[in-house]
Amino acid sequence: MSVDNTTRCEKLLLLDSASLYFRAFYGVPDTVKDSEGRPVNAARGFLDMIAKLVTTYEPTHLIACWDDDWRPQWRVDLIPTYKTHRVAETVETGPDVEVVPDPLEAQIPTIRESLDVLGIPIVGAPDHEADDVIGTLATRATMPVDVVTGDRDLIQLVDDTRQIRVVYTGRGMSNLDVLTGEAVVAKYAVRPDQYADFATMRGDASDGLPGVAGVGEKTAATLLAAHGDLDGILAAAERGEGMSAGVRSKLAAAADYLAVAPRVVRVVRDLDLGAVEGRIRGTDADIVAEVADRRGLGGSLARAASALRDRT
Repeated sequence: MSVDNTTRCEKLLLLDSASLYFRAFYGVPDTVKDSEGRPVNAARGFLDMIAKLVTTYEPTHLIACWDDDWRPQWRVDLIPTYKTHRVAETVETGPDVEVVPDPLEAQIPTIRESLDVLGIPIVGAPDHEADDVIGTLATRATMPVDVVTGDRDLIQLVDDTRQIRVVYTGRGMSNLDVLTGEAVVAKYAVRPDQYADFATMRGDASDGLPGVAGVGEKTAATLLAAHGDLDGILAAAERGEGMSAGVRSKLAAAADYLAVAPRVVRVVRDLDLGAVEGRIRGTDADIVAEVADRRGLGGSLARAASALRDRT
């Protein structure tokens, strides 16, 4: 990414795009349609989110991270249940088709065209999820980073030393949680660098990750506090110390899962993404107006464009 930290107030905002446009689709009434009766609720909602996020967090750089493969085969090979319940169609020669409501699927081209008009780069990577793109861009950034997502797994990227925060949308856009290291510890009783191991043990039904049966958040946090990380926990269990016999038994029963799950849960941080110029630039008002009219975006595209112009 051809950006540097020479300007004191520079900041990179990374959008977990699918997380946001799914939230927009379900959060904005489907009665919001264009002049021909086609739904545009997800597109308008997504653009209004961008306007709010840019105004609130004042980035100088903005990148929309994309799921080029929402269910990478290498993750499925490790844990076959990974996101199984979200598969609409299995594809032998490429990414499986995700369950996406038809009215939302129809709006994806509008969302992508809107991002292009706004000068926001869309970045994805073959065989990887947006999480991995975010992990890579955050890791190599030379400025503070805010990651906007509804995916708790990205909490593992929080790093106070490098000024990487997660803006968590789980409670809605009117109740955003800005997660720093201190906030993560307060909420989960683990450090951000322990979060992937915490999530591995806890599991996540929404991603098809079973976790360790009988080990919930409280037990996982207690084990990490005592032993540092998953390797330390398993070593202590092998020695027969630092936990009850019942917990040791539960970890032993999940041995096959624990051997592969950490690689699935941890985001990739070293993808070869090439140079990405995410600096916010001005937009062409005439083009914005034309696309807004043609796509039935009302004032949403103009509001996003205005918020971006204020950051140039």
